[in-house]
Amino acid sequence: QGLEAQDINLVALAHRYKKGIVMLVNKWDLIAKDKHTTEQYRKVMAQKLAPLHYIPILFTSTVKKQRIYQAVEKALAVYEHRKQRIATAALNKVMLPAIERHSPIAVKGKYIKIKYVTQLPTHTPVFAFFCNLPQYIQPPYKGYLEKQLRSHFSLQGVPIQLVFRKK
Repeated sequence: QGLEAQDINLVALAHRYKKGIVMLVNKWDLIAKDKHTTEQYRKVMAQKLAPLHYIPILFTSTVKKQRIYQAVEKALAVYEHRKQRIATAALNKVMLPAIERHSPIAVKGKYIKIKYVTQLPTHTPVFAFFCNLPQYIQPPYKGYLEKQLRSHFSLQGVPIQLVFRKK
C-alpha cells in the first residue's frame, strides 16, 4: 500500500527524538517490477517524507531473503554515523569555504559573519556555528548548511541539529 499516515507519524517521532532511521519496504517480491520501479517508489517516498531526505530506503523481501543482511549492515552504519565525532579542524576546513561561497544574507542592513564550526559533545550530532548575529540566521540558510554537512561527512540516516551561538 505504500507509505501511510501512521508510517509518517512514526518517522516524525523518531526524527523528533533524534534517532537514527533506516526505512525498509518489505514484501518487495510481490511488486511487479521493471528497471525503473525502485527509483519511482523511492521518489514517491521521498516526496511523502519531504524534509527528511537523509533517510536511506531499502527494498526487502523476507520470503525470498532479499537484502536482509544489507538492512542489518545499513542499521549498524547509521548507528556508527550517529555516534561519530568530527574534529573541529575538519569541520572548518570544509564548512568555512562553503560559507564563503554562499554567505548568509544581510538582515536589517547587518552582515552575518560565521567565524567557526564545532561539534558539541552530545549523544546525537549537534553542530555549533559561532557568529556575530545568530538570531538573524534564516531557515533556508540552515538547510544549506545541513546539506553541506551531509554532502561532506557520512551522516546518512542520522538527524542532525544546527545551533547558532554568539562569538
